[in-house]
Amino acid sequence: MVAAVLFFVLLLAALAVLRWFTLVRSRGSVPCRLRVGDHSWRSGVARYADGELHWIPLMGVRLRPRHAIARRGLIVSARRELEGGLYAVDCSGSTRDVSLAMSADALTGFLAWLESAPPSAYLDVA
Repeated sequence: MVAAVLFFVLLLAALAVLRWFTLVRSRGSVPCRLRVGDHSWRSGVARYADGELHWIPLMGVRLRPRHAIARRGLIVSARRELEGGLYAVDCSGSTRDVSLAMSADALTGFLAWLESAPPSAYLDVA
């Protein structure tokens, strides 16, 4: 019985590691932390798709995004440096208040993605 439980736990751990590698190594994905409102930071992966930033948590079963942040109407209200070489941006607008934390390179890509919006899109970058 103990061997079966141990095997099941090891199988779940292997699947979690495989999921992490699949998410992080897929094309167009960047490691990104997300915080909604005053909740704690959650680790995940961000992908750019169809005018939206899709955020997928690292821990979980589904491969579908948990948050889809639309570029249209997105306002970056503040930027700040966090520990560990991460930079946080506070976003509001068409979505509820969301903070994203990512590396300097990923932040540059995020801001370039925002600025490359079509001319008809409302855009405000702090």
